[in-house]
Amino acid sequence: MLQAADLKQELNLLQPRLEDLRSALGYEALLKKKEELELKVSASGFWDNLETSQKILKLQKELNDTIHHFEELVRKYEDTLTMMELIELEAPDDEAMLGELKGAIRQLDKQIEEQKLETLLSGDYDHNSAIMSFHAGAGGTEAQDWVEMLYRMYNRWAEAHGMKTKILDYLSGEEAGIKSLTISVTGTNAYGFLKSESGVHRLVRISPFDPSGKRHTSFASIEVMPELDESTDIEIKMSDLKVDTYRSGGAGGQHVNKTESAIRITHIPTGVIVASQLERSQHQNREVAMKMLKAKLVQIKEREHLEKIEDIKGEHKDIAWGSQIRSYVFMPYTLVKDHRTNFESGNIQSVIDGDIDPFINAYLKAYSQGEL
Repeated sequence: MLQAADLKQELNLLQPRLEDLRSALGYEALLKKKEELELKVSASGFWDNLETSQKILKLQKELNDTIHHFEELVRKYEDTLTMMELIELEAPDDEAMLGELKGAIRQLDKQIEEQKLETLLSGDYDHNSAIMSFHAGAGGTEAQDWVEMLYRMYNRWAEAHGMKTKILDYLSGEEAGIKSLTISVTGTNAYGFLKSESGVHRLVRISPFDPSGKRHTSFASIEVMPELDESTDIEIKMSDLKVDTYRSGGAGGQHVNKTESAIRITHIPTGVIVASQLERSQHQNREVAMKMLKAKLVQIKEREHLEKIEDIKGEHKDIAWGSQIRSYVFMPYTLVKDHRTNFESGNIQSVIDGDIDPFINAYLKAYSQGEL
């Protein structure tokens, strides 16, 4: 039976957490910065330099969103406090009202934790959208089916967070599944959250493709890159690029275009290769491929703590079959375990359906504390 006194104690514990969040955000400094940006936007000549004005407007939107989200949490806390006081006075034993209060407290608790985690996203590109590349490992159809399962998992995660996904490049499996896939995930903080997913993912299950019903182990690698906007200044020499064209083929082997509209670009100094085939024209595919190349080079630069793109000596090869970051086990027991943070969940179906926030959160906390 729910007790009003217990719920009041839970609610009171949220106040210091809100104050900690205020401090972590630097709320007063944000308000001051907001005023400064408003003065810049309203000043005469603001639109004289379009590139600069767009950067300022983007920063202003991000700042306003952060402030709004925090102030919304404070408002919800105050509303919940008012609800608590009314229940104490008028209906301390009303199970329906106490249940509603409990739900409001739990939701507020979750939202405070989510915004606290956003304060850990301090990288140069953490607030950007993301580009994800999936590649099947050894194992043929098994591994290719695993890539399709992972794609569905991240697609579900993106939908739950109000983000949009778009397929940029696609190579289907021979019998089922996907050999390789590149998608964009568009939304604020997409890269900051999803960068934790880079690495090898291991699946253990009874194979649906094996008539003997044997247990199989499959691997797939994921690479996550920040999606860069046009204001990101990255110079790539055209002489460093090898550009190949080929006929594009879409999902299920259908030809998107019978002409050689697909583009593959190799960055010769690093060996980085990107491809795009799903746009309608060669020009559009070239634009997408160049965007992917810049993102990949920036991701390598950030990962290797280099000063500039030219310092990259070659593509980083730390993803290897056997150095998995996470295992998904369906048989002989059900468990998903992250081998970097040791966080685990027994509800594997929920994880496969896109509930990967606990794994992302565990990674961000461990990273911020210098444990990774």
